[in-house]
Amino acid sequence: MRGYDESVAFLGQWGPFQQAVFFLLCATIVPNGFGAFTLVFLTDLPSHHCAVPDVNLTEDWLTAVIPRQVVNGEQQLSPCSRFRLDVVRNLSARGLVPGRDVNLSDLQQETCVDGWSYSRDVYDATVVSEFDLVCSDQWKLTFISTVFFVGVFLGSFVSGQLSDRFGRKPVLFATMAVQISFTFFQVFSTSWIVFLVLLFINGLGQISNFVAALVLGAEILTGNVRVLYSSMGTCLSFAFGYMLLPLCAYFLRDWKSLLLALSLPGLAFLPLWWLIPESPRWLLSKGRVEEAESIVRKAAKWNKVQPPAVIFPDYAVNIKADPKDRHSALDLLRTSSIRVTTLVLCLVSFAACTGYYGLSLNTSRLHADPYVSCFISAAVEVPAYVSGWLALRFLRRRRSICFTLLLEASALFLIQLVPQNLPHLSIGLEMLAKYAVTVTFSMMFAYMAELYPTLLRNTAVGICSTVGRLGNCIAPFLVTLNIYLRHLPYIVMGTLAFGAATSVLFLPESFGKPLPETIHQMQKRERIRCPCIPGGEARVPVELQDGPL
Repeated sequence: MRGYDESVAFLGQWGPFQQAVFFLLCATIVPNGFGAFTLVFLTDLPSHHCAVPDVNLTEDWLTAVIPRQVVNGEQQLSPCSRFRLDVVRNLSARGLVPGRDVNLSDLQQETCVDGWSYSRDVYDATVVSEFDLVCSDQWKLTFISTVFFVGVFLGSFVSGQLSDRFGRKPVLFATMAVQISFTFFQVFSTSWIVFLVLLFINGLGQISNFVAALVLGAEILTGNVRVLYSSMGTCLSFAFGYMLLPLCAYFLRDWKSLLLALSLPGLAFLPLWWLIPESPRWLLSKGRVEEAESIVRKAAKWNKVQPPAVIFPDYAVNIKADPKDRHSALDLLRTSSIRVTTLVLCLVSFAACTGYYGLSLNTSRLHADPYVSCFISAAVEVPAYVSGWLALRFLRRRRSICFTLLLEASALFLIQLVPQNLPHLSIGLEMLAKYAVTVTFSMMFAYMAELYPTLLRNTAVGICSTVGRLGNCIAPFLVTLNIYLRHLPYIVMGTLAFGAATSVLFLPESFGKPLPETIHQMQKRERIRCPCIPGGEARVPVELQDGPL
């Protein structure tokens, strides 16, 4: 039986049809880049102190009514307390001067009962200043990020199975519509609870859109173009959107204006429904051979080539032989070989997501200007994605991913050895770790898509991505562990990366092989077996015994 790639080889790899699919799908991914990290600006904590109502105080007492405290060697206004206003008003009316006639340390303090006053040096308004998420309510900031990533987690799980059942294209556009519409609805939030609910629903479509576009392109495109799309195409589109975020935020410093600017242009993507086709591979897996052939014939017309009379004869025979064949997520755990592959990919995805989002959410430490910090973090991803594409193009998957995970772990472990008087070296090591984990990210999606057969591909990618999104959920809390031990977040992320690097060696190799169409083809792939397992020799796959690294 001829495989899909052989059946559509007459189309070529880079005709007008493939170019249109490539760039249109990449365009749908751009909103994911700025959508994934909008919270960096929406929930950033501006300088603030207790508001002082318009009362009759002298200039000296207006300056002194907010206590001062030392933070990192610098004196700052207390963000959560002030001297009792009734006492201060009485002392001011008596003409007493603070610091000369009155010892300020003897005065009683109170909480910010009249609200807060926020600095507008960096932002005009954020979600923090809109709903007063400071002091005793500051925990809500971390909770907001976690709720968003829980939405991403559930969306990744559900969308993968929906895509395998109803098609790649409907799920792609459904998740895109969720992302655009609920980003827009957030502008009209009347409380932080309403904002939280809308943000959760927005998260359902956030990365689900990315995964659907990735799988759709990986199944339509073939050969080196598929590798280019799965690694550099999709990821550079994400990085481009990521770099647009600080640019938009710099000029739109009000959180509502920023959300409007990020949501309204999304309407331009809706007409793409009539330009982006369904996956012929998925149609064939469902027995819809005529629809698959129709799409390929239109592609042939675009590319100005002559298609054969019957494009998929073997698929028609195969579908008729077993028309009721059904697969579910349980197939990912049904046999030992597929079970090991799934569990290892889940672990690697979890470690990569934890490291990637943990380092991305830590960008405020890189530079005093949050816009510069965010841009640096985004710009590092460009060479990382190019490196990932080159690795997928010329190197074996298993060793490449193992190396990048070890590089990430090494950089994170070394940060704790850097003296405090060399902050730039710490920043360099942190960006090296961000580079390494981003390379891993760019390779993992393509690697997962290459390992699983068509009927399970989107479910498998969705479930592995879902487990990875658990790392997203804990990343906001992981970053806050530095209040207990300064380098504890780096130690945790480095340990996860090292464990994932070790486990990835037991995955099958997919370099230079066609996408598997059936579970049987997936099981035939060789893997390194652990010698400590009874009855199982340590066996090196044939393809690793010679040839390039």
